[in-house]
Amino acid sequence: MADRVRPSKLEEVVGQKHILGEGKLLSKVVASGSIPNLIFYGPSGVGKTTVARILAESAHKRLHKLNGTNASISDIKDIVKELDTMLGYNGVLLYLDEIQYLNKKQQQSLLEYIENGQITLIASTTENPYFYIYNAILSRCTVIEFKPVEPAEVEKALYRATGILEQEYGCKIQMADGVMEHIARGCGGDVRKSLNTLELCCLSAEVSGDSRLISMELARQLTQKSAMKYDRDGDEHYDIISAFQKSIRGSDPDAGLHYLARLLEAGDLISPCRRLLVIASEDIGLAYPQAAAIVKACVDSAMQLGLPEARLPLAEAVLLLATAPKSNTVIESIDAALADIRSGNAGDIPVHLKDSHYGGAAKMGRGTDYKYAHLFPNNYVQQQYLPDNIKDHVYYHYGSNKNEQAAKKYWDAVKGKNSSE
Repeated sequence: MADRVRPSKLEEVVGQKHILGEGKLLSKVVASGSIPNLIFYGPSGVGKTTVARILAESAHKRLHKLNGTNASISDIKDIVKELDTMLGYNGVLLYLDEIQYLNKKQQQSLLEYIENGQITLIASTTENPYFYIYNAILSRCTVIEFKPVEPAEVEKALYRATGILEQEYGCKIQMADGVMEHIARGCGGDVRKSLNTLELCCLSAEVSGDSRLISMELARQLTQKSAMKYDRDGDEHYDIISAFQKSIRGSDPDAGLHYLARLLEAGDLISPCRRLLVIASEDIGLAYPQAAAIVKACVDSAMQLGLPEARLPLAEAVLLLATAPKSNTVIESIDAALADIRSGNAGDIPVHLKDSHYGGAAKMGRGTDYKYAHLFPNNYVQQQYLPDNIKDHVYYHYGSNKNEQAAKKYWDAVKGKNSSE
């Protein structure tokens, strides 16, 4: 269905107004008649291939199409051979789909010809090009990001497809109220998936006379999980995990639940469990130290229960962390200590702290001047613990939350410091 509805002009493409609208980048490119090297980055079914084909046709160059999943060096060499013939007189345009699957050698074989303009490259990828495409190629191309298509734009394609299906089936296609909107929203901004879902609905629809009726129940069944654009090894995974933690860090329980639901609906139980354990220490930390133990209990329960019941303790953990007071002193202090170690600021351990539980230790002066804190008032005594070269370094700074400020007040009093410092 997606191929039969595919637009032949930029103005027919749904969505992507940020790059296709009047006066936007790709509209200007088509108007100029000169196509630069481009990399289209975005999820599946949002128009990357369609736009690439339209641009290729406007370039008036010999068009070659390769797919990175099965292209080989010999395929690229065949295109290069054509450059010295009449077929390649005006240069060729190579449309390379899924470029991220080409290895370094395959990508490098294109460099010379991209550089001198004999080959104009339009590549597309669903993965972040800055991770998967080599810098030499990236530096010679303009990266353009495609975004999921808004439901209102998807509906335009669905209505156009409905007309084509009515002609092909020779009958009227009737839809229950809300079906078109449900399909448009249920496919996660993937136009191809929504069109294929519509066609499947038509094939499965109840036939009555010269009409086919698509019910809401049928539409729900066929779009049940199609909104989940999720790949545990792809960009979408890391984007969801990032949004998940940042929402909880930002004390937004609703957003935290939303991204948890996206992970769980995709069947991913491990990722939210691991991330929640991290958040308890990284973002809540000493502001509410009990959160670490509570979240661990929730995670253990979730792993024992499995889905779908695991959603309950995990939701509890999300709500607890999102509504808890926040402190990042844990991560800041340990990272500051690690920075010293990694830069060589370690130094020798003070001799009074070294192990003294062996014969001859006292002769070496080890442990002889150590003061046992529990023998002193409030279990505290002033002595040096850090190595000499970093003895004045401070890694931990009390957070502004109630819990850490209470600890600060206590230790300021014990150590004889001014609590306002």
